Amino acid sequence: MMPDQEHPVLELDSTDSWNLLAGSELGRIAVSVGDVPEIFPINYLAHEGVVLFCTAEGSKLVNLTINRHVAFETDGFTEDFAWSVIVHGTAEILPNGAQTEAAEKLLQHSWIPTVKYVFVAITPEQVTGRRFARGPAPDRW
Repeated sequence: MMPDQEHPVLELDSTDSWNLLAGSELGRIAVSVGDVPEIFPINYLAHEGVVLFCTAEGSKLVNLTINRHVAFETDGFTEDFAWSVIVHGTAEILPNGAQTEAAEKLLQHSWIPTVKYVFVAITPEQVTGRRFARGPAPDRW
């Protein structure tokens, strides 16, 4: 089912939301420490029920070690509709070993030429999504 001008917003179930999430590779992770929210763009991979990404030392990594509760968002659009998927969950730095070796093989190359050697998995607690019809706004009067 697709949104249309009469019903421009369609709530997606978790399966449709996950499929859209898995079909994208760029998103934003939101973290908050001491009532100061921050948002960081990341390359990611949705795989076997988790969202994987790699990062380097810096404020994103520090924030994740202080507060593991995160929100993650990705979106996209076509000529006819747009969509947005939000994941609420907990982030965990993967220990070195088999998990990081598997993550390294799965993750695509970063869009930014920096060395990233810390692998993080976001375990979803909630996955929600919406699809929106694209078109002109209706007349206000």
